[in-house]
Amino acid sequence: MQKTIALVAHDHKKPELIRWALEHKTELEKHTLVATGTTGGLLQEALNLPVKRFKSGPLGGDQQIGALIAEGQLDSLIFFWDPLNPAPHDPDVKALLRLCSVWNLPVACNTSTADMLITSPLFIEGLYERAMPDF
Repeated sequence: MQKTIALVAHDHKKPELIRWALEHKTELEKHTLVATGTTGGLLQEALNLPVKRFKSGPLGGDQQIGALIAEGQLDSLIFFWDPLNPAPHDPDVKALLRLCSVWNLPVACNTSTADMLITSPLFIEGLYERAMPDF
């Protein structure tokens, strides 16, 4: 079952996300990938897979991905954010993570949870039906 997966990483975490994505390329190539600008370009080059690129995070890319969440068009978010280096768009980052909680979206913020998410039989076999809140 094809899903739409957003991949986002802060500057200091981009190499880590690229390494992770290469390790899981076989699974990722089965899905539609979206990403913020710079991260998307790096992923597209490293994976040789199509990646729909939004604007850079500080220029609105985080909000564009947030809109996908609010519209029910995203199935999961892999967001390697950097808690040790505050970003100028930190409120956007918090808003994005908040939307994941509001809309019950699976989100992974580090390699451990990203590994668990992408290798879960519930994810791979499409067995998990996410409960959508009824606001």
